[in-house]
Amino acid sequence: MNINRRKFLQQSASLAALAFMTNDLQAKGTLKQFGCQLYSIRDVLPNDPKNYMKQLADMGYKYFESYSKDPFWGMAPKDAKMFLDDIGVNMVSTHLGLGDTNEEMIAKCAEGGLKYVICPGIGMQPSAAAWKQKAETFTKNGEICKKYGLRYGYHNHAYSFQNANGIKGQRILLENTDPSIVCFELDMCWSEAAGENSIEHLKQYGNRYELCHIKQLATKDPKPQQTDLASGIIDYKGLLRAAKDSGIKYFLVEQEQYPIGPIESMKSDAIYLKDLKF
Repeated sequence: MNINRRKFLQQSASLAALAFMTNDLQAKGTLKQFGCQLYSIRDVLPNDPKNYMKQLADMGYKYFESYSKDPFWGMAPKDAKMFLDDIGVNMVSTHLGLGDTNEEMIAKCAEGGLKYVICPGIGMQPSAAAWKQKAETFTKNGEICKKYGLRYGYHNHAYSFQNANGIKGQRILLENTDPSIVCFELDMCWSEAAGENSIEHLKQYGNRYELCHIKQLATKDPKPQQTDLASGIIDYKGLLRAAKDSGIKYFLVEQEQYPIGPIESMKSDAIYLKDLKF
């Protein structure tokens, strides 16, 4: 091999390594895929579910989280999965209240291709013992989900992170559930609204969280008010970096208050996440 050819091969290898490193850095600094909680368009979704799901898919949302007692919006589970496949979206999870969670419903969720059943809230509990009772209920539901190949989880609100009489419910739930049975979905807006340092929380408990909700605060005081992702007070560059580093798998936009309307906000939020580098 002559010297010129050797130099060419060495330079080519160096350039290839540099390109790989650059691509890796880019991958670490963006969300390749993100989804949304369908509750964000609750005001319009029931009128024409397929149409509005297709609109969300066209905006760039790659997976959905459903809600309500009918997570498939009038479709049979297998038909819903087929429809979502056709529009390039996966239904990865659904919110399901404790009173509606049973083996029959969990079996339907499995049939529709879901990966998670998430408890959307339980309200502030009066004592540490009451929080522990909820942890036991989560474990029972988690065992049923595991039987069908699903994961069971809990989605927090601000009250889970509030320090009431020296009790922080989120910590009790985390420390009294088995990671192989129960996971968690971190609503970062509500943890921040409660005054939690969400980045520090993820450093300690990040391995328990498999999904997260991304929504923005316009203000915390005197009452939390939400707005579009691009125009609020939560620093999502740092928070999403921490969430990704902790191993969170699914990033879901949820918005409950809008400057104009739900469709306009969901478009704005999708553009924000596509452009965000962290």
